[in-house]
Amino acid sequence: MDAVREIRNTDWRNSLNPNHLISKTKGDKVIWALVVLLALVSLLAVYSATGSLAYKNYRGNTEIYLFKQIIFIFAGIMVIYFAHLVNYTFYSRAAKIVFLLSLPLLVYTLFFGVKMNEGSRWIRLPLINMTMQTSDLARLALFMYLARLLSKKQDVIKDFKKGYLPVIAPVAVTCALIAPANLSTALLLGASCMMLLFIGRVSTKHILMTIGLAMIPLVFLVSAAVIRHGKATTEDVGVKKSSSTLTGRVDTWISRVEAFIYGSKDAVDNDAYQVNQAKIAISRGGVFGVGPGNSTTRDYLPQAYNDFIYAIIIEEYGLMGGAFIMFIYLVFLYRCIRIYKRCPYAFGAFLALGLSFTLAIQAVANMAVTVNLFPVTGVTLPLVSMGGTSFIFTCLAIGIILSVARNVEQLEGKAPVA
Repeated sequence: MDAVREIRNTDWRNSLNPNHLISKTKGDKVIWALVVLLALVSLLAVYSATGSLAYKNYRGNTEIYLFKQIIFIFAGIMVIYFAHLVNYTFYSRAAKIVFLLSLPLLVYTLFFGVKMNEGSRWIRLPLINMTMQTSDLARLALFMYLARLLSKKQDVIKDFKKGYLPVIAPVAVTCALIAPANLSTALLLGASCMMLLFIGRVSTKHILMTIGLAMIPLVFLVSAAVIRHGKATTEDVGVKKSSSTLTGRVDTWISRVEAFIYGSKDAVDNDAYQVNQAKIAISRGGVFGVGPGNSTTRDYLPQAYNDFIYAIIIEEYGLMGGAFIMFIYLVFLYRCIRIYKRCPYAFGAFLALGLSFTLAIQAVANMAVTVNLFPVTGVTLPLVSMGGTSFIFTCLAIGIILSVARNVEQLEGKAPVA
């Protein structure tokens, strides 16, 4: 018994040994390196962006948010590590269950979640007193389930009734439940799914038909913004909020489109204010930036540590720093495409590609909003914005991608993904 106990203690100590952990780390080494790079960027950017906020809220303790980010990064890397050790076929078996669980969570969030800016996007987790954006779980569950469906229906994928309807139905339901409180996330999720369906050999005419139907409400929003701008006067601008949650969100969408097209005349328009401050940060950054920790716009930008952290990065590290961040995400997408091309099984290939699409599109959307190429959306910069449950779900998605890469290595005789 003592010998058995000693062996177990030795195994436990070895499992916590950093060298043992590194030796067990498999998958695409480039993706691992990109994760570490983004984590380091996140530490620098979050520490700089939250300095004044921490000083105000915690009586001069400017490191509080830095320590929290370190904890989230450590937890996120552990999530990636353990998720990549799981055989990716497990995610196929769990996909349907997780997806079906995510739908009632979205419904609950829509009606009983934590409300902010006329939208209900979060639920409060018991015991740990944290909020979770259920759309993050739903997005991950949807891509797992969609990859499973695409892999199983390749023989009939061109058929509208047998192939297309079963794969588009989960996308439509999920986006419809997310859209009332978070239209931008629903649109980005829908776009990622359409790209995955196109690569999954779905009929192009079916995809174009779906895009056409989805464009109808978007055309309505743009038309409403143009009409309202034409009728607006100085007196009635800013007095457009409704007591109805749904009506209030529609008004917010129209206002954002209107501000994006024409600019805002409302002095208290928070979205326009953030975009203007982001422009100031970018103009101050120039080519090489003002240096780490020297941002001044962080004191005026409400979401400097979250939605608009890319503006702080450009201000402190310049256009070169901003281009470097873009390059990291492009390399990440490229490596995931390489995994897709080398994976011999359809589920793993679609899973890796779908998750990489959604992370890359989210990053592009965040950066586009910061430089005013896209209306304000409220999406974070993956692995860089200040940690939360969204950070953990991003890490879980990367862990699943690395699980596919690890199994590709094993199938190819442990040859690295080149």
